[in-house]
Amino acid sequence: MKRLLLAIVLLLASSFALAAININTATKEELDALPGIGPVKAQAIIDYRNANGPFKSPEDVMKVKGIKEGEFGKIKGEISVSGTSTAPAAPSPAKSSGAMAPAAPARTTTPMAAPAPAAPAAAAAAKGGSAMTGAAPAKDAGTAKMTKADEKAAKAKAKEEKAAKAKEDKAAKAKEAADKAAKAKEEKAAKAAKAKEEKAAKSKAKSDKAASDSPAKSTAADDKAKK
Repeated sequence: MKRLLLAIVLLLASSFALAAININTATKEELDALPGIGPVKAQAIIDYRNANGPFKSPEDVMKVKGIKEGEFGKIKGEISVSGTSTAPAAPSPAKSSGAMAPAAPARTTTPMAAPAPAAPAAAAAAKGGSAMTGAAPAKDAGTAKMTKADEKAAKAKAKEEKAAKAKEDKAAKAKEAADKAAKAKEEKAAKAAKAKEEKAAKSKAKSDKAASDSPAKSTAADDKAKK
């Protein structure tokens, strides 16, 4: 009888030893079954290990938001960071003889593999499209409107510059024509003045000659009269 009781105690001890939950591979339901955890903290444990990698020691579970020393004290004997997760089985009722029945074998849970990233989604994200649909990102309406306004302003500026240049060219041609006309007028005036001077000089020369010829004629007439 003593040997039977000893065997039952050893079997229960080994069952409790195998009943540790591996917090690196346990599912949300297995973590929820731990005392003082619940679904919210179970999800927080899963989110933490997904973001930061596996826990290195059972004490690292206190790094999860909402799990402090009090909660860790309740579960520290029921969690591990290695091996497979096992859920403890409820002890069966004792037989009428008073001997403790062996506990049911623990259920073994295989670690869940992380889902592989979807290749189409990665390719779509690399091309700058949506990770869900692979569609190209919609063009921003504000940017398109601004670009259109910039193009319109650039065209208006180019048109103004062209008009200003044409105006400058026209003014330059008008000035050149005016300068040419003024020069021609000056040359004509100078030519007229020179012709007038030459005419006056010829007239004076003629008058001077007539004046010099007049005394000679008078002398000849006087001589003729005396004879």
